[in-house]
Amino acid sequence: QVQLVESGGGLVQAGGSLRLSCAASGRTFGNYAVAWFRQGPGKEREFVVSISWRGTRYADSVKGRFTISRDNAKNTVYLQMNSLQPEDTAVYYCAAGAFAIGGTSVNEYAYWGQGTQVTVSS
Repeated sequence: QVQLVESGGGLVQAGGSLRLSCAASGRTFGNYAVAWFRQGPGKEREFVVSISWRGTRYADSVKGRFTISRDNAKNTVYLQMNSLQPEDTAVYYCAAGAFAIGGTSVNEYAYWGQGTQVTVSS
């Protein structure tokens, strides 16, 4: 079993930056695929970015602005978000799966964090 805890969300002005962290406990998840999803008000949960043995994968809406990285020694995955826009406002969720391959479907990931709120003001 893997427990995921996100942190780093907050309120930022448009054009600003935030770095989210996803810390795992319960098991070393260096070999797991890890993804970030987000869910805005009244919207479905959508894929943002993933990292796996296949590499990284980004949603078109965040390419060039967001960067995912991982520190396996700390059992932590990071999401650096730059040039934030109001449309990035959402609850951001970290997800992981031992058998995931970094895809875009929520069904691929067995473990989820509780989410962290990101609010971007205009």
